[in-house]
Amino acid sequence: MSDEQKRILKAQLWGIANLLRGKISADDYRDYILGFIFYKYLSEKQLLYANRLLEGEQVTDYKEVTDQETLEAIKEESLLKLGYFLEPKELFSVLAKKGNADTESESNYIIEDLQAVMNHIEQSTMGTESEEDFNALFEDLDLTSTKIGRTVGARNEVIVKILNHLDKIDFKLEDLEADVLGDAYEYLIAKFAAGAGKSAGEFYTPQQVSKILAKIVTTGKTKLKSVYDPTCGSGSLLLRVAREVEDVSEFYGQELNRTTYNLARMNMILHDIHFRKFDIQQEDTLENPQHLEKRFEAVVANPPFSAHWKGNTNPLNSTDERFSQYGRIAPKTKADYAFVQHMIHQLADNGIMATVLPHGVLFRGAAEGVIRKYLISELNYLDAVIGLPANIFYGTSIPTSILVFKKCRKVDDNIVFIDASGKDHFVKKGNQNELRDEDVENIINTYRNRETKDKYSYVATLAEIAQNDYNLNIPRYVDTFEEEEPIDLATVSTNLKQLDVDLQAVNKEIAGFCKELGIDTPF
Repeated sequence: MSDEQKRILKAQLWGIANLLRGKISADDYRDYILGFIFYKYLSEKQLLYANRLLEGEQVTDYKEVTDQETLEAIKEESLLKLGYFLEPKELFSVLAKKGNADTESESNYIIEDLQAVMNHIEQSTMGTESEEDFNALFEDLDLTSTKIGRTVGARNEVIVKILNHLDKIDFKLEDLEADVLGDAYEYLIAKFAAGAGKSAGEFYTPQQVSKILAKIVTTGKTKLKSVYDPTCGSGSLLLRVAREVEDVSEFYGQELNRTTYNLARMNMILHDIHFRKFDIQQEDTLENPQHLEKRFEAVVANPPFSAHWKGNTNPLNSTDERFSQYGRIAPKTKADYAFVQHMIHQLADNGIMATVLPHGVLFRGAAEGVIRKYLISELNYLDAVIGLPANIFYGTSIPTSILVFKKCRKVDDNIVFIDASGKDHFVKKGNQNELRDEDVENIINTYRNRETKDKYSYVATLAEIAQNDYNLNIPRYVDTFEEEEPIDLATVSTNLKQLDVDLQAVNKEIAGFCKELGIDTPF
């Protein structure tokens, strides 16, 4: 598929949002648009697979199959291969066609039919391997919500409009690489995030930041046994890691927000990640971790900055093997280091971990200072500190940093510091700052080569860090000070004198105008 075709597909999908703009808020219609795209994807996937099974049979078009025995055989195979099943009458195009009905003898009311299909997709998986991955997957598509229309007719009209627009778009699943539609889906998620304000940070990490994290944790590797994100949002970070290697055997994630958790599962399936290869759970990662017995080769995360958690008010945390060895518990108003400790606990000995955190973790004292010192002086896990520009995340303008950790560091006597926050290392796009591809590559190459570059990076020895009392504030290590050009005071004096002469001339001109008008001069 050409870049132009990809661009057209993205524009077509985003066109659905434009249909509804001004009528329904973006936060309200986001889940419906993404959900219906996902339903169309499942439908087209089912149709293609069923038609493949029907090759050589008397009836070769799945839409025309009515024989119950044939349907049962297709269902059995579909549940094994796809993880779900849709009957011919439940296909997206069939419902879209009914929504187009405009004759008096035929109703275009499809809400109840559509709800029944959503329910049946989930029910078809009950008792199978994929049940957990499809359970309550469509629960955020409330077709009775007044958010999309005050009356049943108004709601039906909105839903029909979305389905009709989608029905005109050919996903070309038989011709495309799996990531093409997935990329378009990610594009939509990013577009919604750009307009979602503070809540965007709950479900989306900007693409260029995702790319940095993914490239770091795949350094020196072509395949990964597993990748894990304890605050996975829409799953975009997990999927980005997969693009940097030939294969990822297993994807694991956990997400607190129920709506975002559903979006993550949809995103994995839509990127053609088989249901047996991913395990996304919905729970509080710090209080109720779901994968605690596992160790992962790659760990990536963009946790909520300085989130509140139970901290030392929960006596179990002081004996929890994730936190107990550090001597102090992360403060209950700042869970940043609690997330770091959790991820380190889950990191395999041969693994790499990269996480986005607020700058405060680099220098704050008290309990965080104790934990930071232990990570460096006792465990020696910290591998790199990377400063990012301000205002590159949706919903917050604060500058952020990436911390990289390894349990078995080949170069274990130093830490790389990179300051990528300078004005030459990003561009401004609208209200956001954005890293360019060359900025990302500069960060990655500097990290991998462990280079010291003037006003950009510095390889600090552990002794230097100890001398700084384990304060990791980047300006302590990377000097970005720019000397101002010397000022010629004689020239400044001459310019001031000339300004005084010019001012007297202007005052004289104004006085003349005032005299003509018969008014007093203002000076």
